[in-house]
Amino acid sequence: MAETELSGAEILVRCLQAEGVKYVFGYPGGAVLNIYDEIHKQDAFKHILVRHEQAAVHAADAYSRATGRVGVALVTSGPGATNAVTGIATAYMDSIPMVVISGQVPTPAIGMDAFQEVDTVGITRPCVKHNFLVKDVHELAATIKKAFYIAATGRPGPVLVDIPKDVTQHLCAFDYPADIRMRSYNPTYKGHSGQIKRAVQMLLEAKRPMIYTGGGVILGNADRQVTELTRLLGYPVTSTLMGLGGYPAPDPLFLGMLGMHGTIEANMAMQHCDVLLAVGARFDDRVIGNPKHFAKEARRIIHIDVDPSSISKRVKVDVPIVGDVAQVLEEIARQIGTGTDRPDQSALKAWWAQIELWRSQDCLKYDRASEMIKPQFVIEKLYEVTGGDAYVTSDVGQHQMWAAQYYKFDKPRRWINSGGLGTMGFGLPAAMGVQLAFPDAMVACVTGEGSIQMNIQELSTCLQEKLPIKVILLNNRYLGMVRQWQEFFYEERYAESYIDALPDFVKLAEAYGHVGMTVEKPQDVEPALRDAFGKHKDRLVFLNFVTDPRENVYPMIPAGKGLSEMILL
Repeated sequence: MAETELSGAEILVRCLQAEGVKYVFGYPGGAVLNIYDEIHKQDAFKHILVRHEQAAVHAADAYSRATGRVGVALVTSGPGATNAVTGIATAYMDSIPMVVISGQVPTPAIGMDAFQEVDTVGITRPCVKHNFLVKDVHELAATIKKAFYIAATGRPGPVLVDIPKDVTQHLCAFDYPADIRMRSYNPTYKGHSGQIKRAVQMLLEAKRPMIYTGGGVILGNADRQVTELTRLLGYPVTSTLMGLGGYPAPDPLFLGMLGMHGTIEANMAMQHCDVLLAVGARFDDRVIGNPKHFAKEARRIIHIDVDPSSISKRVKVDVPIVGDVAQVLEEIARQIGTGTDRPDQSALKAWWAQIELWRSQDCLKYDRASEMIKPQFVIEKLYEVTGGDAYVTSDVGQHQMWAAQYYKFDKPRRWINSGGLGTMGFGLPAAMGVQLAFPDAMVACVTGEGSIQMNIQELSTCLQEKLPIKVILLNNRYLGMVRQWQEFFYEERYAESYIDALPDFVKLAEAYGHVGMTVEKPQDVEPALRDAFGKHKDRLVFLNFVTDPRENVYPMIPAGKGLSEMILL
């Protein structure tokens, strides 16, 4: 309903309130001071003051991943916007629904090289789902409505709204649309009935079936449907890094993560299956390796995805189904359940026997008798101490892979990490977003000594907001994944991968007002974790685990190789 004229800044705040926003992560600056003034006057949502704009976007991103709601970040013009780009690109690569609001110089100054001016729309165009430059206050409310709609529908993604400062000052009546329709944007949700029927027939004819799930299962809230269909059929199931938690990891039907650091059983079953059901996944280079190697084995592929551009992008598929993954899976399960045909149990038994042979190789084994702390052991103890019920964020590198391999996620939206872009510095601000979303939850940030220093200033934000995050630092004194590649592929020439000037992390944590612990012996790992989650459950605890510097992540598929060409311990 139209009201008395409001300023653009007031309109923006009213829009955020109408969308039910609870948190805005941001950092003020000249171009957005009118907006910040209006935020200060209201209490419908809370602003979280980060210490760097990249952290604001990562925190909003993780809030979205954990809750399924649209995350919101607010940054100023110029360097504020450019600092946010890494976070925007991270969300774009992983299809995370988010609205980023950036300030801009006044409209008459655009293009005049004004102080703190950059072409934010131009800079972000390659890494957003869509972006807007609002030059007329009368278009502001409708633009914000479009931004939230575009971010959350179809294949989700970040949307940027660039607002010049004078637009935040101009006045007009506030009229927020109840809904929005865009002629050029109409996502498909209902799968094609004929293709679904073909998929059902193909699944039931399979002799060596495989179900392959990705991040779309999490984003599409399809974990229940995946679980029900998998158990109905009794077929093996695997997951990408982004899809972990979409199917319960402890279940015997689950073969573990596949891909570059996936299990033998998952990779070999993926390579040698005769019918593959791909759900919300995109056959990424880190998942199937070399497409030519993948194509050597004949298989029929069913691919379900809400984004038609993801289907047959890297691998040609036989049955493409564009639609909401949850709806499509429900219809497939319904048709199988009401039909009379059933899978060939004899063939399925033989297939499972082969899979169990692969599984018996125990590809995730490591030296449990070592006198040094093994990073895998820390993750196993983290899983044990938290009962598998923590939200786990991570940075990027070896520690990320170990967390994915050894923390057995059995629920969706508990594993929060940067998959597609591989962004170091993601973990700590991501943990902030998750902890704010779920104040009473256990939140652990698994990180490395290289990654944590990229956004370590957010320890200050954690103190201000009293966030009881547990930082699990697997400290091997190297950029671990870089060192591993140098060992395998560069004849052990460790060029700039050793970090020889590390801070005292305990003192640093204490300087920020938190609890710090250094743990150097395997027998002290579990007691330290129990103290962190027990005695210090209401404090941020920084646990510096001094781990074996030469430990590698296994299995590993070298870049350019195929799924069956794994390096094993």
